[in-house]
Amino acid sequence: MLSAFLIAASIGMQAAPQPKPISHAEALAAVPAAAPADVSSPEAIVTALYSVISGDAGVKRDWKRFHSLFYPGARTIPTGMNPETKKAGARIDSLEEYIRKNRSFLEDDGFHEVEVARRMERFGNIAHVLSTYESRHKLSDPKPFMRGINSIQLLNDGSRWWILSVAWSQETPDHPIPAKYLKSGD
Repeated sequence: MLSAFLIAASIGMQAAPQPKPISHAEALAAVPAAAPADVSSPEAIVTALYSVISGDAGVKRDWKRFHSLFYPGARTIPTGMNPETKKAGARIDSLEEYIRKNRSFLEDDGFHEVEVARRMERFGNIAHVLSTYESRHKLSDPKPFMRGINSIQLLNDGSRWWILSVAWSQETPDHPIPAKYLKSGD
């Protein structure tokens, strides 16, 4: 971007105006208000996260509620193994990218993600939750089509809990979920 500015300046053109950065306070103020029950504890915000992305086929998700759970700049991070290179990788998405990439899958096909076990570590105003999940298209499906673990980083700002990031890894035949993550505990 700097090189474009230098080129434009050298030929007597003005560079395109850049958007004005917003302050941290402005970013926080832009987040939709959360339901107090959704953000009152680490347990509550994780429950709200599962609730907001889950629903039957044809049911629109409440993306305003989804946004209300996340701190400004928060990221969603799916991870997985590249079948060609056999190397693990991650895709780091903004909330808008997550919605754009997953909306039709979640809303058209039906998607219910249910927590089956949780392990949490807390220190001061931060918490890290490893949350084992099962995914079904309908809650009545006898078996999940997918299982995995969400790694959720949380922050308490003194008045509520926020999600900073969610990274997840799906179970595969080569990487089954260890037994210790199939039961809640420390």
